[in-house]
Amino acid sequence: MVKSLLISVNKTLTHEDAGKLLLRLAVGGLMLFHGLHKLFGGVGFISGMLVEKGLPGFIAYGVLIGEVVAPVLIVLGIFTRPAALVLAFTMVVAWLMVGTGKTFALDAVGAWAIESLVYFFIGALAVAGLGAGRYSVVANPAWK
Repeated sequence: MVKSLLISVNKTLTHEDAGKLLLRLAVGGLMLFHGLHKLFGGVGFISGMLVEKGLPGFIAYGVLIGEVVAPVLIVLGIFTRPAALVLAFTMVVAWLMVGTGKTFALDAVGAWAIESLVYFFIGALAVAGLGAGRYSVVANPAWK
């Protein structure tokens, strides 16, 4: 009886494409807020951090690709896997820029200080591994 109940529940809840869509909306949609903040507020503070580390400040505009363009593509399901890898790379760069000193720290409420970076990194890798699924704005699987 328990086995047949579990089988029934599993069949009812098996919606892999809907799960992929929810993951894309969570990872891409939430990262987009970070990117829009930088798009409208500017990337001057990032440029300043880069210059302090001896890098050219203009590469700060690359954050707009990783935090605006890539998340939009992920949400829409267009070039999903490459866009997710760009987002994952962006999170590695963000960790190198601001997170290395916080890697073994907790924040004021006891959460891991870099948990959002790790969430977006692992979420992006999951999206890259799973792809867009059926619910995408493009029909050609090569574009997903």
